[in-house]
Amino acid sequence: MDSANWSDQPAPHYLAPAVTRSAKIVVAGAFGVGKTTFVGSVSEVAPLRMEEPITEASVGVDDLRGTPHKTTTTVAMDFGRIHLLGDRLVLYLFGTPGQARFRPLWEGLTEGALGALVLADTRDLDGCHEVLGLLEEQRTPYAVVINVFPDAPRYPLDEIRQALALDPDTPLTECDARDRRSCVYALITLIEFLTTRHTSASLVEPRS
Repeated sequence: MDSANWSDQPAPHYLAPAVTRSAKIVVAGAFGVGKTTFVGSVSEVAPLRMEEPITEASVGVDDLRGTPHKTTTTVAMDFGRIHLLGDRLVLYLFGTPGQARFRPLWEGLTEGALGALVLADTRDLDGCHEVLGLLEEQRTPYAVVINVFPDAPRYPLDEIRQALALDPDTPLTECDARDRRSCVYALITLIEFLTTRHTSASLVEPRS
């Protein structure tokens, strides 16, 4: 994953000394699929969350059928950080709002991203289509991960791939957004996919 214009500057003090590469990764998905939980589970630092209580303005706009106990919603972004590859790679994670009305902000967050991890819920796979469409419009490569909710139906991944009309080479896996290990595995799956696509030009050197 080499790229031009690399320098020998040391990593900032808040990163591991071994860091040689960094990348921006978007954690996307429809409303209520577990993006905030995912970022919080995997981040090595206290995640930055920009949430507000769900109010009457959400009635008839946000679909709460699968998340009746959800009381807050992301209105700007979630932010977290994780080291991978023996601390040589640091990922900056940006969780996007799930509602269509935040599309301008959503598009800004995806700018400059190496790729996206799209969380999906089998109780509402249709909600995933708009997110995938936006990423394809912006030519942002992505992997899809099914967040396995306790009360959600389970389907073979081949059936889900067909339902989402995913390309054969698009990674599709499962995770529990509450479990750090499965979240890390999902991120590694995405990074391996991006590496094979030769997208290393989007990797940037850590700056102080």
